[in-house]
Amino acid sequence: MTIKEKFLHIVCHDVPYPPDYGGVYDLFYKIKSLFENDISIHLHCFEYGRGIQPELNKYCKSVNYYTRKNILRSSSFRLPYIVRSRSEIKLLNNLLKDDYPVLLEGIHCTYFLYRNQLKNRKVIVRLHNVEYEYYEGLAKTTKNIFKKIYFISESHLLKRYEKIISDKAIFLSVSETDKNTYIQKFNSKNIKYLPVFLPFNDVTSKPGNGTFCLYHGNLSVPENEMAVLWILKNIFQTITIPFVIAGKNPSKYLCNIATKNKNVCVVANPSQAEMDDLIRKAHVHILPSFNKTGIKIKLLNALFNGKFVVANNEAVDGAGVRELCEIANSQDENIKILSGLFSKSFSDNDISERKKILETGYNNDANVHKLMQLIW
Repeated sequence: MTIKEKFLHIVCHDVPYPPDYGGVYDLFYKIKSLFENDISIHLHCFEYGRGIQPELNKYCKSVNYYTRKNILRSSSFRLPYIVRSRSEIKLLNNLLKDDYPVLLEGIHCTYFLYRNQLKNRKVIVRLHNVEYEYYEGLAKTTKNIFKKIYFISESHLLKRYEKIISDKAIFLSVSETDKNTYIQKFNSKNIKYLPVFLPFNDVTSKPGNGTFCLYHGNLSVPENEMAVLWILKNIFQTITIPFVIAGKNPSKYLCNIATKNKNVCVVANPSQAEMDDLIRKAHVHILPSFNKTGIKIKLLNALFNGKFVVANNEAVDGAGVRELCEIANSQDENIKILSGLFSKSFSDNDISERKKILETGYNNDANVHKLMQLIW
């Protein structure tokens, strides 16, 4: 008896390779996990700077690239730009060539769902955030007045749009917090929590002591820069623990502020090997967030591969990892906890607690089977 081949369309808001920023980790490792479970994938992705990636052909039966429309070609006062800029008719025509189920990655890719042009199809929408809350957060963190106006407008449009489509498909959130928001604010009837797919399945943290505190992330993202500036102003002007800031494209402004403090250094654009080494060697990861939606990949990376983690409520809510972190929501709490942790060794017991929670909840193999059960 032959097993019937299973086909799936996946539509991505961006090219999901290389997995070098938080927004594509879940996409790429989900594709890889589905491939490893013999799913034949027809991948569709919008390319606007990351280029054609031959690596994706290893995991997909076909890979289709589409050009994202610019803001002038997709003007509308009713639809969010992140949605209307991905209303490519070639994509719809490709999806309608068969009746395979469709996985839409992000609200960004739901234009044809909104237009009811995927009728009689099994459609799954993977939420990356509660998008209107995410854009609301971007508006608060940016200093550029034109970007602020755009983010506020996009947030208002997204709030209306997310409510309209919330009953048109099965929705999968990346956090319990986002799931509850969709239920409470949009009255969503068919939403489930599915943890993000990650490059790491096993906890590799080592016991012992590190020598510095670390913040890592994409430093060109306004929210991340805001977090680092808050840490510098409120914590490391008071304590003398060595502090390393590592990540992509730090601004001159951030570097200038950091270098005024003799116990702070910035590692700009480290290689993956360098970043992994910093994560392993840090004694404490300090990772506050000013945006409560979505999931913080850098937090999970630190928990899987580093030692102590200090975070605030916004960073941990809905991720199922609160008990693995030290929670600090104020300047005083951060100073007290950081000072205490530097006289404490990271233990085998700490590692065992992480293994119990992380290797169960964030298990790619278990989670891909949950996804497959929802689709077929």
